[in-house]
Amino acid sequence: MTDQFSKKGEAWSARFSEPVSDLVKRYTASVFFDNRLAQVDIQGSLAHAEMLAHQGIISAADYADIQRGMAQIKGEIDAGKFEWLLDLEDVHLNIEKRLTELVGDAGKRLHTGRSRNDQVATDIRLYMRGAVDDIIGLLRELRGALLDLAEQHADTILPGFTHMQVAQPITFGHHVLAYVEMFGRDAERMADARKRINRLPLGAAALAGTTFPIDRLRVARTLGFDDVCRNSLDAVSDRDFAIEFCAAAALVMTHISRMSEELVIWMSPRVGFIDIADRFCTGSSIMPQKKNPDVPELARGKTGRVNGHLVSLLTLMKGQPLAYNKDNQEDKEPLFDTVDTLTDTLRIFADMARGISVKPDAMRAAALQGYATATDLADYLVKKGLPFRDAHEAVAHAVRTCVDKGCDLADLSLDELRAFSSLVGEDVFEVLTLEGSVAARDHIGGTAPNQVRAAIAHIRNELKN
Repeated sequence: MTDQFSKKGEAWSARFSEPVSDLVKRYTASVFFDNRLAQVDIQGSLAHAEMLAHQGIISAADYADIQRGMAQIKGEIDAGKFEWLLDLEDVHLNIEKRLTELVGDAGKRLHTGRSRNDQVATDIRLYMRGAVDDIIGLLRELRGALLDLAEQHADTILPGFTHMQVAQPITFGHHVLAYVEMFGRDAERMADARKRINRLPLGAAALAGTTFPIDRLRVARTLGFDDVCRNSLDAVSDRDFAIEFCAAAALVMTHISRMSEELVIWMSPRVGFIDIADRFCTGSSIMPQKKNPDVPELARGKTGRVNGHLVSLLTLMKGQPLAYNKDNQEDKEPLFDTVDTLTDTLRIFADMARGISVKPDAMRAAALQGYATATDLADYLVKKGLPFRDAHEAVAHAVRTCVDKGCDLADLSLDELRAFSSLVGEDVFEVLTLEGSVAARDHIGGTAPNQVRAAIAHIRNELKN
């Protein structure tokens, strides 16, 4: 057989006495989901060919032919005219077969000094590097939208909760900034994961390296990798970088889910803190009055999907001996779906954040419930000299009285408040107001409006750099 491929396109048929069954072809093929790697496969192959030519392993003429053929293939793929063949199993063999059709022997020489094992590992890393860069950009966009929302409501008061019970007054801007912080850590995790993604496995060949005088560092520089993978066995079998990305993605989606839960609660008419723009909601097929927050609800559900992909990859790798195993083909679908789900979710949430309408009166009314300034009264007594535990007990008695009377702490008279501690003075009512409560928390990380604005300015400055 003169061609490395059989008439059916199989790259190893000379070794076998019978063809692969159609059922096995369908079961083992990955071309219909890994063809999204086509562009990075071409990119990696061109860098490999350039190195082979520079090292004198292939001729300059062969390299020129490979460049010409790959340019045509890229054009066919971009135009949607490339024919993906199931018989050729994956994106790599499909492109190589087409290249050989276009440029002959030069196409056959491209695979010198490499294996599909290091080729696919390189392609996935190139793809993941681009995906991570996009996700970091989308996290930046989402944080920017949330910063705008926080800045608009740096003074808007709502109740802060613990155990879903009213705890203390905070500002809505401060609450939103909590998510800005979460998504900031997510961006840091993605950037850190990128460092380990950005190492070149090409040159490891099947598992042991190659006998050809290759220059791996040259290929790494050409492709923009920070370094090469230093052990050939690990280079072709490692999927830590994919698992690490999925773990970081699961955390992003967890933060999205927490935010979604609050948006759903806040939009409920029973709470009525916010409204979400109509374009992110749907109605009911039977109840004409309904406006359902479908986007937050679905994002909350998609979090389980991404978490599942992380567990899938961990399970995939846990029993694999060195080096490459066919199991690793199963890394792509969960990985690709994680990228797609996270990218789409971040994009739509950045848009949705700009479509949130806040209802300050409802927030303020809720903050007046539940004795949210009780801690402020305790702090007031401590500043007057009462030990905190005694102050805590005194205010607890005051709250009990308010519960019985059906009033708020601020509704008690001065004499009634003095019944709980003789240290109470006429200035007590200043600390019992919502505005006084939030303004008093005037330190880095506090909910005071000026601290919220300072935090926004600090993050905006970070985002510029």
